[in-house]
Amino acid sequence: MGLLSEGGWMVRDRIGDAIFSRVAGPDGRDNRARIHGTPGPRWFGPERPVRRVHGDASMFIGGLSALLLQSLHPLAMAAVAGHSGFRGDPWGRLQRTSTFLAMTTYGPADGAQQAVDRVRAVHETVRGTTADGHEYHAADPHLLCWVHIAEVDMFLRAHQHYGARPLDDEGCDGYVADMAHIATALGVPDPPRSRAELADRLADYRGELRSTPEARGAARFLLLNPPVPVLARLPYGALAAGAVSLLPNWASRALWLPRAAPAEGMLVRPFGTAVTAGIRWALAPPAGRAEHGRRGRPPGPEQGVAAG
Repeated sequence: MGLLSEGGWMVRDRIGDAIFSRVAGPDGRDNRARIHGTPGPRWFGPERPVRRVHGDASMFIGGLSALLLQSLHPLAMAAVAGHSGFRGDPWGRLQRTSTFLAMTTYGPADGAQQAVDRVRAVHETVRGTTADGHEYHAADPHLLCWVHIAEVDMFLRAHQHYGARPLDDEGCDGYVADMAHIATALGVPDPPRSRAELADRLADYRGELRSTPEARGAARFLLLNPPVPVLARLPYGALAAGAVSLLPNWASRALWLPRAAPAEGMLVRPFGTAVTAGIRWALAPPAGRAEHGRRGRPPGPEQGVAAG
């Protein structure tokens, strides 16, 4: 039994390390130690909903859903396509995003503010003109608000469907309010602070959203041609299908993504749940590993995209 147990830890470590290195990058462990180990006040206490949401494996699905929904704003999509390098360096973009989420969610307040300041400086440099002549600027508060609310909505939907511990009504409103703190720091004026306000704000943007070749191309890249190893294609496919299932019907239609309600209930949700559970298992803080002589990972939330 001891050998079997040791072998199980080794398999779990290998899977967990592979996922962590992809999401957090080569500096992931150093960043993690700095985020969780630096003393001082935080923007959010351990009881806040944002910590529960961003520390869960459902973020892998929510992150994909957010990118798909965000792409439907032509100006946001133009900024991403022209400046983010998401096709040439998709893992680098994910790693930068995960580090930002980890720092603002779990890190010391001064580190969170520095992370926000860096993002704002980058936003100031991202500007241009779309193919049909519309100017965009990533620091535009109206555009920032769209990116923010699409992210919040999809992260929350993913957590409620695939999270290990879904939030109650008060917790859902608390999550939106927590994210409003980060949005305000990033330059979003008067972000929504409850689910009702979030729904109203999303509705306000519907007239600006539309299907474009760039958005559909981004969806094909994310869903059909992901930069993942062959062995990871099947679990990634389950995450991708779960991400599509969370989109509003009008959004999936705009992206030309097929939906079948019976299949979602019988296949997509169960497979998505199984894969997120597997990620949660692989990245969970090791319990009792010391007696087996295993190295173990640093303490703190590790199951979500905001692994730190």
